[in-house]
Amino acid sequence: MKILDQYILRRFLYNFFSSFFILIVIFIFQGIWLFIDDLAGKGLGMVIIGKFIFYFIPTLVDKVLPLTVLLSSILTFGTFAENYEFAAMKASGISLQRGMRSLIVFVLFLGVVTFFFANDVIPISEQKMFNLRRNIAKVKPAAAITEGVFSDFEGTGEGMNIKVDKKHGEQDRFLDNVIIHKKTDQNINNTVIKAKSGELISSEESDIIQLVLKDGNYYEEVMPKDAKERRKQPFAKSNFETYTINIDISELNDQDLEEDQNITTNKMKNVGRLIKDIDSLRENNLEKVVAFSKNVVNRMGAFPPKVPKDTTMQNLELIQPPKKVEKTEQDSIRTIDQFIESLEQWEQIQVMKKAQNEVSSILNTVTSKKNELQSRYKFYNSHILSLHQKYALALSCIILFFVGAPLGAIIRKGGLGLPMVVAIILFLTYYFIGVFAGNYAKEGNIHPAIGAWLPTMIMLPLGISLTRRATADKGLVGFGHFIDRIKSIFKKKDKEAEDQ
Repeated sequence: MKILDQYILRRFLYNFFSSFFILIVIFIFQGIWLFIDDLAGKGLGMVIIGKFIFYFIPTLVDKVLPLTVLLSSILTFGTFAENYEFAAMKASGISLQRGMRSLIVFVLFLGVVTFFFANDVIPISEQKMFNLRRNIAKVKPAAAITEGVFSDFEGTGEGMNIKVDKKHGEQDRFLDNVIIHKKTDQNINNTVIKAKSGELISSEESDIIQLVLKDGNYYEEVMPKDAKERRKQPFAKSNFETYTINIDISELNDQDLEEDQNITTNKMKNVGRLIKDIDSLRENNLEKVVAFSKNVVNRMGAFPPKVPKDTTMQNLELIQPPKKVEKTEQDSIRTIDQFIESLEQWEQIQVMKKAQNEVSSILNTVTSKKNELQSRYKFYNSHILSLHQKYALALSCIILFFVGAPLGAIIRKGGLGLPMVVAIILFLTYYFIGVFAGNYAKEGNIHPAIGAWLPTMIMLPLGISLTRRATADKGLVGFGHFIDRIKSIFKKKDKEAEDQ
């Protein structure tokens, strides 16, 4: 490698790793806010939080890496142009493409590494982070209680649902406006407990956590053995100042925080798994649609299946002549209106009501099935989208380099001022196009492949145009070219007028 290539590559790598480190820290803090409820005030310890951040970092690569490539290329080539290093290169007969040669090799290698990272590392990281978040709620009962909704404590062996309006205090141990539904062995909520406040009391040595309720009411539906007594629907009611519920969490204390929950989403799968699941999902969806279509047709009775023609009678006709069959008169009823008019009034009402009920039932079935199929196809589209996004991420790093490198040479500005602003604007454009296209693709408005490749394909002509302008030493916007073009059109028209 020549000295010039080493110098350009060294400057680019310095900007690349510096930008990557700064951006990954920014995105970590931004992403932590999404999971602050799962981590803050739970007494998890630095080891668990460190594991969570460690698993969270690879999931940020699809956002951080394209922006890093774009920013580092603008910074590197902007500094070269600002310090007239490009002018010295061109004076020595070295073109822009020649100066970019070592970086092109590096970016191509980076694209390959990015694909394998997105295919092998990110899915595992997504699975680990999901298991960690899910198991944190099991190990820490206070973390399993969500404000404003009923939280299921089925895993504790007590069989209850708990809802609180607010959690506060150390490790969220104090609860306001507690509602508890206790479950029977048949999973029926026969007992309701309401309290104005509550407190979770536990210790590291004990496998029992105490839920102390204060100032509340206790309601229980009594289920007598006598059927006659059940018709009276008896229940018991009592008031209390303090009521303590002991919850056994011995099974949860032995919980492995990284235990596999056997739950996978499209982000937790590699290319091979995605391709396999896409085929199975497509076949399963088609089977569902065909089966439902047959069910509706059979219920309507509008399209009866064709009965195969009996060929045995034809063979008998060859042996013996067919018997003469008396002609039957054709049905005189040809339309539905004629059929309705031929009925009595009470029969007409009965037929109409039956038809109306049948149509309403079919419409309700179609509506409910439509929602189910929409969710199925959304899940199917998300798999196709994730498959193409793995390839698009690798190619986006290459294309954004060819956007940032010539753009830095054109604006001729280094540092973290204007290059940072330009890089953020371009990346936000690229990112939001990807977000909107991905949402449209999941809903089935556009093909998922288009949704994955659209932002990259929009940046491709921009990169080609900027590279051509930087090679020709043109500015960012060549207004002079358009003015000359307009002038030539008017001169041509004036010349044609003179000839006439």
